[in-house]
Amino acid sequence: MRKTAERHPVEGVFVLLLAGVFAVCVLLVLFTGARTYRALAERDAEAYARRICVQYVAAKVRHAGGPVYVGNFDGGPSENGDTLFLLEKDGGVACCTRIYYYDGAVRELFTEVSGDGRFRREDGVPVTDAKALSFSRDAGTGLLTVRAEDEAGLFSSVRLLPRAGEGAAP
Repeated sequence: MRKTAERHPVEGVFVLLLAGVFAVCVLLVLFTGARTYRALAERDAEAYARRICVQYVAAKVRHAGGPVYVGNFDGGPSENGDTLFLLEKDGGVACCTRIYYYDGAVRELFTEVSGDGRFRREDGVPVTDAKALSFSRDAGTGLLTVRAEDEAGLFSSVRLLPRAGEGAAP
């Protein structure tokens, strides 16, 4: 004959209580992890929004195939300006890429140098949203400073030394 051990009712309650405590601990870890992930994702999105504008301009300057200079959209070069001009040759034709701020966005306009007078600020292609964008060039060192304000009002800047050309206007 086989003997069966008698179980006390407290054993079943203890097992259920232990399983409940384990489930609550798992849920607490999950909620804490989700909250931490959300905070990190928001921080990364904010940092991206703050840096994207100046990093875009820096990449364009690094890949410029000719002289880079600062000036006003319609005028000539100056040490401080609202437009960055990137000059290059495209199939033997002198071309210019303008990067500037207009109507809540950083814009880019690619034109022939000879046809610059007939273009307006609204003709450029919006690249990214921003509140402000400015450029300055140190005449002595040639350092280009790009300063941008994102939609949240946070500023970022980058200083570059363009390697293409001498930075002179056409």
